[in-house]
Amino acid sequence: MTKPVSDVIAELRWRKQIFQTTDDANISAWLMEKPRALYAGFDPTADSLHVGHLMALMILRRFQKAGHRPIALVGGATGMIGDPSGKSAERKQLTPETVAYNVECIKKQVGRFLDFGDGPEDAVLVNNYDWLANKTFIEFLRDVGKCFPVNAMLAKDSVKSRLERENGLSYTEFSYMLLQSYDFVHLYREFGCELQVGGSDQWGNITTGIDLARRMEGVQLYGMTAPLLTKSDGTKMGKTESGALWLDAEKCSPYQFYQYWMNVEDSEVVKLLSLMTDLEQEEVESITAAHLEAPEKRFGQRRAAEEITRLVHGDEGLAAAQKATEIFFGAEIKDLKDEQLRSIFKDVPSAEFTRAELEAGIGIGDALVKSGVAKTKSDVRRASEQGGLYVNNQRVADIREPLTAANLASESTIVLRMGKKKYSLVVIR
Repeated sequence: MTKPVSDVIAELRWRKQIFQTTDDANISAWLMEKPRALYAGFDPTADSLHVGHLMALMILRRFQKAGHRPIALVGGATGMIGDPSGKSAERKQLTPETVAYNVECIKKQVGRFLDFGDGPEDAVLVNNYDWLANKTFIEFLRDVGKCFPVNAMLAKDSVKSRLERENGLSYTEFSYMLLQSYDFVHLYREFGCELQVGGSDQWGNITTGIDLARRMEGVQLYGMTAPLLTKSDGTKMGKTESGALWLDAEKCSPYQFYQYWMNVEDSEVVKLLSLMTDLEQEEVESITAAHLEAPEKRFGQRRAAEEITRLVHGDEGLAAAQKATEIFFGAEIKDLKDEQLRSIFKDVPSAEFTRAELEAGIGIGDALVKSGVAKTKSDVRRASEQGGLYVNNQRVADIREPLTAANLASESTIVLRMGKKKYSLVVIR
């Protein structure tokens, strides 16, 4: 018995998650006829996805909830070439070993968003290296290349913009379009995949794949793109001073990730609640109303940060981010794990001492000077006299009291603070 499907296009439209489709008039009715298989591709150019990939992941997630079968394609083969779309210069080529490692890392992250299994309606994760690596050059040109009119390829925006530049476009990058288009044909043959989704910068690649399937298989496939995740000024969302906002907790801690969303502009909140969360329309409207009534309370930012962090890092990651936030707002630090403290205070200076030194008692001034937070013990003394010296966020009454095992906030760590924001760690080895 065919599982009933819900109107995912109606949902995507109210969420403003559709930029364009190849058949605006009929795509909703076509999707309502029966469950369909669709796919989105992810290039393994790094060992983690970043915030820019969230839009495609959320679209696949919404299609699966509506009763369709999502396919996440990781480009183990195409990732060794590089998509020229939206790029002003050729990407640095990666080794097969690096790409293979990146693919494995990305697989784990995709699993946060989709339900995988062995059933006909469960999500599938594929690697195009599996079907492209063994194709010979002659075979590919004979079967696939003959179906590509060069004049049509030259007309694509991603190609035209590069040809107009001084460095031009290499044949390697020019061939990317053929390889990605063949992915669509292969997924149609293997899984009956009839729809490709991606960012608006992928329109040329998507339509080329549809045309290739028509020529090779005589079938009509479909495409849909989503708007790129940008701020109101047009710049990409998810860019930080240190670079991309990664989904990997090792590259960007749950606390840093959570704080990014807590600090977005008021004008971005409503968009985030609809695009990047599973919240239903009624709840989004309720949160929006509360946020607009008292934006200074940052209610909208808090809900967006909670929902997005939970999706990416799970309940445990969200709890860690919220705990870290409480700590930085002055909550007492106790009964934590070393890993939790190291994650929260990832970029904080530290001073190492031995267990014997701890048993003998460590001077607070010695620890702060050794970590570099204070230049001299006189600085520490002045901070103490002004009431600005803390151990585990508890004010120090007497600077002469040494640090002992009783002050450990975790197995081997004590947290010191001088003033409002100068933190350091005492690490016992």
